[in-house]
Amino acid sequence: MRRFLVHLTTALGLIAFTNVALSDGTATLRQGEPISVEAEAPKMTKVENNDVKRVRNYPEQPPTIPHKTRSYEISLNANKCMSCHARTRTGESQAPMVSITHYMDRDNQVLATISPRRYFCNQCHVTQVEAAPLVENEFVDVEELLKGE
Repeated sequence: MRRFLVHLTTALGLIAFTNVALSDGTATLRQGEPISVEAEAPKMTKVENNDVKRVRNYPEQPPTIPHKTRSYEISLNANKCMSCHARTRTGESQAPMVSITHYMDRDNQVLATISPRRYFCNQCHVTQVEAAPLVENEFVDVEELLKGE
């Protein structure tokens, strides 16, 4: 019985904490809905498909994907991205070649084909959608920081 009371007290404390955390004005993806309520799913946003490169926000940032990739197969046997972005295919596709770093192993030895650790493109690269930001972005580019000094 004592163990039950400890668990019940802990559970009630968590529920009270959750209500406090939600009511204090903290920005959440649940938009103020309590955790016990199934919130309505947001509408699917439209994927940008304009093939315009975006400016990167910091050095070594993976570039974003400016086109649809919904039906692209990326598995152990196939990588649809490389049908356009491989070194040998960029002439006909006019797509940018993947970085030379994608052809290096962990010891920086250059390989003839894409490195297995860089093979699954959507681990780092994401398609862009036409959506408003969920939270305010306060990022300041290093160029702006240097201008301010």
